[in-house]
Amino acid sequence: MAPSKKKHDAGDACIIPGGFAVLSLQFSAESGTQHKLYVKEHRVRVETKTHRPLDRTLFVLNIPPYCSQTVVNQIFSRFGPVLSVELSDRPGSPPVPEIKLSNIFKPAEKQVSGFKVAYIVFQKAKSIKLAKSHPHNVPLLVSTEKRPVSTGLQKWAQQYRNTIILPEKLQETVDAFMCDYDLRKEEKAKEQEKEAEEQKEDEEGWVKVTRGNKGTKARPHSEAANQKALQKEIRKKKRKELMNFYTWQHRNTQKEHIADLRKKFEEDKQRISLLRAQRKFRPY
Repeated sequence: MAPSKKKHDAGDACIIPGGFAVLSLQFSAESGTQHKLYVKEHRVRVETKTHRPLDRTLFVLNIPPYCSQTVVNQIFSRFGPVLSVELSDRPGSPPVPEIKLSNIFKPAEKQVSGFKVAYIVFQKAKSIKLAKSHPHNVPLLVSTEKRPVSTGLQKWAQQYRNTIILPEKLQETVDAFMCDYDLRKEEKAKEQEKEAEEQKEDEEGWVKVTRGNKGTKARPHSEAANQKALQKEIRKKKRKELMNFYTWQHRNTQKEHIADLRKKFEEDKQRISLLRAQRKFRPY
């Protein structure tokens, strides 16, 4: 991106084609070189329902590799409170939220190499205007005395020390997780037992339907009842599997059915004759 031909005063913001404002970034006060960031208000219609509000999200290009999420948060906090910072190797849709786990059990995060892009969400919309109107000749410092940023061997050594987990800390995390898991498992078992008791069938196959509070509809189809009905359907399908597949199978099935009906008919005739004989009047 080439800067615009418009001349800028010493205290003016530098706007280039595309609507990007140029910000100068300097690693420390002693450093003699500066790095350029390109910022712009994030406005994408397809992301109206994401965690990137259109009126409070700043899109930043050319983030150097030594700037982490914490460092970017600290740099742009001078323009207002920052709610979140998202770093990526290229612009795109927001990542799918992952399951929250303890830092001990989280897999190693993929290190984004090279220059990155950032989505910075501020608490107030006016922070966007302050960032875009920041003078281009006033650099933003990355490392200061209050918040030093380590690089090179110091950074790698710190990252290695952070990966070392004490056995006591690991045991505490595992115990807390297992206690929470046992509680959730017991609660789920109690709920299933309660639903199974409410949806229990009697001897004739009727299901007792209970009504909740006044004004609420009865809910006979619980998870236990649905599971039971599903198992019944599966057994029914297995019994019918490959039955009457061929024409001769269907014909034989009909013949067997007719033979069973005739046999039952003869048995019923004999039973009726026996009942009539028992009811015959015999005075002596």
